[in-house]
Amino acid sequence: MKILVLGAAGMIGRKLIDRLLRDGKLRGEIITEIHAFDVVEGQFESTGSIAVSVEAGDITDAQTVTKLVANKPDVIFHFAAIVSGEAEADFGKGYRINLHGTQNLFDAIVDQDGYVPRVVYASSIAVFGAPFPSSIDDEFHLTPLTSYGTQKAIGELLLADYTRKGLMDGIGLRFPTIVVRPGKPNAAASGFFSNIIREPLSGQPAVLPVDKDVMHWMASPRSAVGFAIHAAEIDGDAVGPRRNLTLPGLAITVGEMIQALENVAGKKTANFIEEKRDETIVGIVNNWPRRFIANRAIALGFVSETNFEDIIQAHVDDELSGVLPG
Repeated sequence: MKILVLGAAGMIGRKLIDRLLRDGKLRGEIITEIHAFDVVEGQFESTGSIAVSVEAGDITDAQTVTKLVANKPDVIFHFAAIVSGEAEADFGKGYRINLHGTQNLFDAIVDQDGYVPRVVYASSIAVFGAPFPSSIDDEFHLTPLTSYGTQKAIGELLLADYTRKGLMDGIGLRFPTIVVRPGKPNAAASGFFSNIIREPLSGQPAVLPVDKDVMHWMASPRSAVGFAIHAAEIDGDAVGPRRNLTLPGLAITVGEMIQALENVAGKKTANFIEEKRDETIVGIVNNWPRRFIANRAIALGFVSETNFEDIIQAHVDDELSGVLPG
C-alpha cells in the first residue's frame, strides 16, 4: 500500500501520518510507503516496515504534481490548501492553490492511464452560505459566500465528476472547524475558536473577536484524523454518486465553549480570554453555517465528539501530556 499526503506539514496531515505509522495498515493492507508533500518539509521518520519520503514543493506547478502521482499511490489524501482568511485576503493566491492546485492533482491522475486511486479531498462547511435554516441537512444547496468556500465547492464538483467518469475514486469531506488546533495561531478566520482554548490552557492571553452567542460546528483533531482514515477505507458503492459528505460535529456557542473550559480547567484559566470585537471576523463568521444534521455521514460510520469537554480533554491529553494548568 502506497500513500501520498498533500498538505503533510499541516496539522491534520501531520497527525494523519503519525496515525498511519502507528496503525501500519490501511484498507486492510500493509502500508509500505508514505510520501509526505507540502510547501515546506514535514518531520517524519521511517519505521522498520514503512518508508517515509518527504518533499517540499508547489501544487500550483503541474509538473511537480505529475511527478508525485507517477508513483501511483493507492490512496491520496489531499489536504493542501490555504485557509479561509488568507484565501479571502489574497484572491489570486486562493484560486491558484485551492482550485488550480486541485485541478493539477486530478488531471495528473487522469494522465496515468488505467490508474484509479482513492482520493480523500478535504472540503469545508464553508461551501454553504446564508440564509441558513436552523439546521442544515444533507439536501441543503451549496451557495458559498467566501472565496475559500467557492474554491472548495468547485473542488467538490470536480471530484464528483471525475469519479462519475471512473477516472478516480473520490470522497470529499466537509470538515467542521477543527478545535483545538495545536501550535501557533494561523490565518484562518476560524482560528480564534482554537485560540480561546489553547492559549488559556498554556497560561497565555487570548482575544475573542466575536460575541459569545456565536454558534459554530466543531470537531477535534482526533476526529479529523478518524474522518480521513474512514474515508480512505469506506466502500465507495455505499457512498453512491453523491461523493461529498457533511461530517458530524458539535454545534456549540462561544459562551458554552468558555464555560466548558472553566469546567475542565477552572475559572482562572477562562479569565485569560479578553473580548475584543473584530468587525472583519464578525462579518466572515456571520456568513457561516452553525448546525448540521449529518445523517448520511453518520449512517456511513463517521463519528465525532458529543460534548466540548471531551474536545478540550483530547487537546490536554494529546498536546499537554495530560497536564492541566496549575
